[in-house]
Amino acid sequence: MQAPNSTAAHFRSLHDPAQPLALSNAWDVASAIVAERAGARAVATTSAGIAWSLGSQDGDKLDRDRAIAAIASIAAAVSVPVTADIEGGFAEAPGGIDRSITSVIEAGAVGVNIEDGTVPPDIFAERIAAARAAADRAGSELFINARTDVFWQTSSQPGAQAGSKQAGNQEGERLEAALERAAAYLAAGADGIFVPGASSPATVAALVAGIAAPVNILVGPGRPTVGALRELGVARVSLGSEVVRAAYAVAQRATQELLTGGTYGSLDGAFAYGELNGMLAPRSAE
Repeated sequence: MQAPNSTAAHFRSLHDPAQPLALSNAWDVASAIVAERAGARAVATTSAGIAWSLGSQDGDKLDRDRAIAAIASIAAAVSVPVTADIEGGFAEAPGGIDRSITSVIEAGAVGVNIEDGTVPPDIFAERIAAARAAADRAGSELFINARTDVFWQTSSQPGAQAGSKQAGNQEGERLEAALERAAAYLAAGADGIFVPGASSPATVAALVAGIAAPVNILVGPGRPTVGALRELGVARVSLGSEVVRAAYAVAQRATQELLTGGTYGSLDGAFAYGELNGMLAPRSAE
């Protein structure tokens, strides 16, 4: 087993625009092992998926201890680096952020995603600084990926039709805000910047050009391919909650098909029982 900081250094090195780090986001041990077996170079957790799997809503509803326990079980189950989605840090005050970061490191993660949501950028920068200080005190080279939600915060506001001058102005305002926040978060100790909601090639290119750190983009159906984002200089792409939502959608379709038609086509392509069960076999000691 690699030493934690050796794993952290390796994880940091995976943020390479020439070969973007592609993360499918796991929510439990089985989904993490499936991702690793599929060839994932690292495993990222999805806070939404973990919350839903534990019967909680997403959005800072799941308590820290239950979330950390899930992260620890995932980190113990795979050999690749694990980065944990910790929402807003499971706390507001610096002392609470300190506890969260210390717990995540003890759980075996070498990276975190922490999001600003509706928190003012100056307050969020203080949380980033607290996270960096906690990692330093723990002697960890934790990769802090700061997420800014400015594209999501404004996407639901009334506005003009896409392509109009007003829509263009809104996009420009979001970009400017994202760049300002990114600079503040990096100055506070972040290592990378995650900008979900940004997807147009022009906007992504401007983010890459304006952020002096690896840029992370949320991907999924209808969004640019990994290859296209590589050409734009993106260093990391994430599916976020897309995979877990797709999994639950299969469960719903299969149940509806069973109850209404008495057929089972929705289950085509499922893992063979022995294959999935074998993935969960105890790992041999190294």
